[in-house]
Amino acid sequence: MSFIKKIRHLPDAIGNRITFLRFRPEYAQYPAINGRILLYSGRGGKISFGRNVRINSSLRSNPIGGDTVTILYAQPGACISIGNNCGISNSAIIAKTSVVIEDDVMIGGSCKIYDNDFHSVNYSERMRHPDPGIGTKPVLIRQGAFIGAHSIILKGVTIGRHSVIGAGSVVTHDVPDNEIWAGNPAVFVRRIN
Repeated sequence: MSFIKKIRHLPDAIGNRITFLRFRPEYAQYPAINGRILLYSGRGGKISFGRNVRINSSLRSNPIGGDTVTILYAQPGACISIGNNCGISNSAIIAKTSVVIEDDVMIGGSCKIYDNDFHSVNYSERMRHPDPGIGTKPVLIRQGAFIGAHSIILKGVTIGRHSVIGAGSVVTHDVPDNEIWAGNPAVFVRRIN
């Protein structure tokens, strides 16, 4: 990397180190971060990274979804676990209970992964603070899956090993191993040999 590029990336690198010191995520190896990542873990919340994790979090690092940054937000008591050899671009992962991403997973630009509804569907519960009717179920993305850009993975979903989610999909149900799913809501497209 040239001297000028190093200087240009220095503010992001310093900001990321400060964020890591503040929220203390666990890591087997400090992730390679291009741009500025946003982390939050509430009391008892946990964020962890395996080895060889690459995160893009800026327009310069990946123009697909470059209008956003990567956000990892673990609410109090929640867990976000990212395995080895994963790549994440300008995406948001929000956990109220658990989001587990196994090894060798690729998450395209501007994806959203949520393990909860954020608000109750019941009006009287939704108007209370805190909202007592928020539905939550863990999300699991199995080894080798690929989530296409601008996709949304909703609560309770498991994405199977080596499966592919087409760009712009909204996944509301489990996806078996070795399948391509796409659409809103995502539906089966074909098996992967």
